Formats: sequence, structure tokens, C-alpha cells
Amino acid sequence: MPKNVGCLSVLNDLYTLILGDDLRERSRLVNSNEKVEINHGPTLVIHGGAGTIVRENYSVQKEYLDALKESLMAGHRILLSGGNSIDAVEAAVRIMEGCIKINLKINLLFKSEFTFLCLIDCPLFNAGKGSVFTIGGKNELESSIMIGTSNHPAGASTLLHTVKNPITLAKTLLLDPENPHVFLGGIVAEEYAEKKGLEIVDPSYFWTKKRWKQHLEGLEKDNNNYLEMDSSPYPMGTVGAVAVDKNGIIATATSTGGMNNKKDGRIGDTPLIACGTWADNETCGVSGTGNGEFFIRYGIAQDVSSRMRYLGESVDEAAYNVIKNLGKVGGGGGVIALDKYGKVAMPFNTSGMYRGYIRVSDGIPNVYI
Repeated sequence: MPKNVGCLSVLNDLYTLILGDDLRERSRLVNSNEKVEINHGPTLVIHGGAGTIVRENYSVQKEYLDALKESLMAGHRILLSGGNSIDAVEAAVRIMEGCIKINLKINLLFKSEFTFLCLIDCPLFNAGKGSVFTIGGKNELESSIMIGTSNHPAGASTLLHTVKNPITLAKTLLLDPENPHVFLGGIVAEEYAEKKGLEIVDPSYFWTKKRWKQHLEGLEKDNNNYLEMDSSPYPMGTVGAVAVDKNGIIATATSTGGMNNKKDGRIGDTPLIACGTWADNETCGVSGTGNGEFFIRYGIAQDVSSRMRYLGESVDEAAYNVIKNLGKVGGGGGVIALDKYGKVAMPFNTSGMYRGYIRVSDGIPNVYI
């Protein structure tokens, strides 16, 4: 028998005799190289898209940062009140789909001032109100949402022209006990949304001057280059959120208008579970942004989770390695990822990604470009 085995046996006996079983067990944990995770509690992380962000455009970035903060606070308020993660991610994504809350101040006679809260349609991000156009001049929106429990409930939608908030449609599909399907698209999805009382708008609602200009500029380019990623100051085509609530339940939500000047009928990674969206309470939740074709072929979102499960990597190690490998094969983009302990990862291989996180423990919205 090796000498050190005998020594360890004697030390263990001494621990039991002098310090008791409890302290002996704690000593065993410290000396076994087992990871001791810090639980940060309920946490929300978001992204507003990755892409090319150059210095001369930073003067217009405050709008994006303010919108990211509003998105974080919308989800944070739900987590702070003890709400669940699926409601938190839906609320955060709805802000980036265009439902921005602002305080309006109106000055009346005699210097009286009234302040009231209202909703405005904010088209900053490529989702909902701010969605890009297809090559045929249409807006085709898509979304997905997932909960990290063992049966992996999920809802997804695509090819939407009239649903104001696609993420709410995805959530409705997930929670509807009478709906046997995960994924609906096109007119069937829109009819379902209307039947369930979701807000329906005319397709012209999604028209914005900024996105139409991008569409026309793309058409003027060489035919081989008309399909383009958003360039600064506009992010690539997705927004997303991941949250863990007080019960340790992880939820992920992702929404997009897709790729600028994509072919009509093209479906990206966003509504495809495991590609652009994933949630697993035992590993992490992931939402992606970038070149959807690469995210589909490589199953990017679930790959982060799989590296944690099978390679024992931490959430930041797994997310970093997945995005690094994505770059090696020519894919551009990034992910946000969150584990059950509230540990956040936000890697990207482009020059920037609109992103941020907030924890119930301190309530501070941290936002970055």
C-alpha cells in the first residue's frame, strides 16, 4: 500500500476524533478540488445584437444603451417581485421589440407640470418594430422561447407579418395547454395569435425609414453582396434575454427580423430550438446573435450547454470556446449565456455587441457595446 494512503487514513481518523464529522467533511471538500460556486441569485442578461460598431458612431450609441437599460429594468422588476424567469425574459425582449416606456413631461399655463408614463414604438433593434426587410420588401419576423426544466418546454414562430410582439406569441404557444405544437409559422401562426387575443397590426406598422434605406442600399450593391449583415450603428439581426429566477428556473427568449435583404421565406436560427435559443436548468440558458446559417449548422446555443454537461466547462469557458470555434469556420456573432448560479457570459467575435445584465442582489443595470 502506498505510504500516503496510510497517512491520509490517520489524518482522517484524527479529524473525526478531534474536529468531528462535520468539519472533516468540509475539509474533504476543500482538498478534493471540487468547485464551490457562488450563487448570485436571480439574474437577467440581454443582448441587442452583434455586429460592426466603429468609433465614429459612438455618439449615437446612448439611445441603444438607454434602451438596453430599460429592457433590463423591465425584466428586473419581475424578478425583484419574486416573479418567474419566463415572464422576465418576455418583458425584456418586448422592450427591444419596440415597446419602450418613457416619462413625458408637459408644461401647462402658470408653470404647472404634469408627468405621465406612456409607451412609444422604438425601432432601434432588429426585432419587432425595427425589423429589416426581405429582398422582396417585406418584414418577416420570428421568435422563440424556452424553459430549462427537464421536459424542455418551448414555443417558436416564424414568417410573421402582423404580430406586433413575436416573443409574446412564442410564449403563448409554450404555455397554451391546448396547443400540442412547439413551432407555428406564417398565416397559421398569425391566426392563432389573433384567436388568443394578441395585438395584431397592419404590416405597414413595421416600415421604418432607416430599415427601408438599408434595404434599398442593399439592392444597389452587386447581386452577390445584397445579403448583408447590419453595419454600424445598427446591430446584427437579433435580440435576446436569459434569466434565472429565485427557484433556479432558467428561461431564454430570442426575437428577430432576420437578415437584411434575406430571401422571402428564409427562416433563421432564432426560432430553431438549439440553434439560436436554448435553456437547461442543469447547465445554462443561451441566446445567440449573428450569421444564422452558421448558428443552424453548428447548433450553437445547445453546443454551449453540451460543453458544460460533457466537458465540465464553466458557462464562461463554454460560451467563449463555442464563439471562438464559430470564428474559425467563418461565422460571426455572439451569445449571452447564464447558468443556474447567475453567472453571466457574453462573448462575441465581432467588433461589438449590445449587451447587459442585472442582478436582484444589487439592482444595477450594467450595459456595454
